[in-house]
Amino acid sequence: MNETSTRQGVLCALGAYLIWGLAPAYFKLIQQVPATEILTHRIIWSVFFMLALLTLCRKWRQVREVCRRPKALLLLGVTSLLVGSNWLLYIWAVNHHHMLEASLGYFINPLVNILLGMVFLGERFRKLQWLAVGLAICGVLIQLWKFGSLPWIALGLAFSFAFYGLLRKKLGVDPQTGMLIETLWLLPAGAWYLFIFADSPTSHLSANPWQLNMLLVAAGIITTIPLLLFAAAANNLRLSTLGFFQYLGPTLMFLLAVVFYGEAMTEDKLFAFGFIWLALAVFIFDAALTQQKSRHGRHGMAGDKARHGRADQ
Repeated sequence: MNETSTRQGVLCALGAYLIWGLAPAYFKLIQQVPATEILTHRIIWSVFFMLALLTLCRKWRQVREVCRRPKALLLLGVTSLLVGSNWLLYIWAVNHHHMLEASLGYFINPLVNILLGMVFLGERFRKLQWLAVGLAICGVLIQLWKFGSLPWIALGLAFSFAFYGLLRKKLGVDPQTGMLIETLWLLPAGAWYLFIFADSPTSHLSANPWQLNMLLVAAGIITTIPLLLFAAAANNLRLSTLGFFQYLGPTLMFLLAVVFYGEAMTEDKLFAFGFIWLALAVFIFDAALTQQKSRHGRHGMAGDKARHGRADQ
């Protein structure tokens, strides 16, 4: 990775996670709209935005290639259900004063990712990774035993997004094409719900103030822009480097919930966050240690080659 591409990758990663972290403030602006309606707007306007973007970037060849793979189309139907349910749960949590638990879900997500990697991709855990996942599981189980409650919103967000990421990784479809096909899968149900079934004060667009309609249209931009920035960051940064940015989003959500929206840090939430943050500290330490060993290994190999080269001369 050269310096320019690394700088671009860092800026794109910051942009993606800043938008994801601050997105709750946007959803709070339209909290008078039911979560199901916000979801349908997110689907419908994302379709239009992606159609325009793919046309502008001349990427219809990739779309045609995916359309010739029936299995890929069906799997994108499955991923559309996963990401749609994730969006709906997230919007509902933010607008019903469960933003803290939503942020907890995205703190848990990296640990769920490595768990799914072991189960479905045959990846091996390092000892510290076992410790991190064990701490997270202990936190959930002790919360269930001590307080009689499960952080079901956090677990729902973490597992739905982790399974989504797993399937998309196995599919190997580029983000823009995948996003278009996923939203097209969801479009018929979304359009039927908004224009035929829904009957709320905000479901009739012609009766809404234009400011509200513009905010609803912006749901498509809020959905697609960070995804595209994330894809660009992934192409310009090492995966290990990109991984350190993923905590920016839930950290911003946590601060918004506590500082700006007055959500209380109750004892059970404090307990859950304590275990998850401890698990993430172990996880980050392990990642940094592994990256450092890998760098030293490469330098060592380079030094050996240089010495052998001098010896041959």
